[in-house]
Amino acid sequence: MPMTPADITTSLTQQFGPALQIMDDTAWQVEAPASRLLVLLSEDHTWLRALVSIAPAQEAAPYLEQLLESNFDDTQEARYAIYEGALWGVFHHALASLTREDFEAAIARLVSLQQTGLDRSFRQRADAQIRQIIWAAKQQGQTLEDTLQTLDRFYEEGVMGDLSQDASQRQQVMDAWRAQLQRLWHES
Repeated sequence: MPMTPADITTSLTQQFGPALQIMDDTAWQVEAPASRLLVLLSEDHTWLRALVSIAPAQEAAPYLEQLLESNFDDTQEARYAIYEGALWGVFHHALASLTREDFEAAIARLVSLQQTGLDRSFRQRADAQIRQIIWAAKQQGQTLEDTLQTLDRFYEEGVMGDLSQDASQRQQVMDAWRAQLQRLWHES
């Protein structure tokens, strides 16, 4: 059975309680500590749009490739979009065929995208760069240990990292490199 504006109000009230603000029978807003959500109906009440802001577009720009890949592979009913200088999580659906289950799944997905922010895209990009380092190291016949020694030397010489790091900070960085290289070494 398709959702009505009253169903939308009921569902959002159950999910967000007093954080829900009902603007009229075509607009709802949720301002909760972990999320901010806007749900809108088109003027003719045929389409629903739900959206969350995620980050300024300028911050998202380095990760556009990862975000578009996520639209294809991971975001399911939601999508990333850029509008008016911001990265948004967006869900569009014809109201006539929208079920409560689909609506609630979409809202949960949007809240998840907002809470994750750019972290997942950053990790995906970092993993891609680490895979490139692994590929180059393997092309040169290096082992995992050889590669770690090269990276350590780069940090000592200031080619990578921050020269002002003390020994314990540099060790933390090298431990992180080791963990990532070990995780990805056999995949690449």
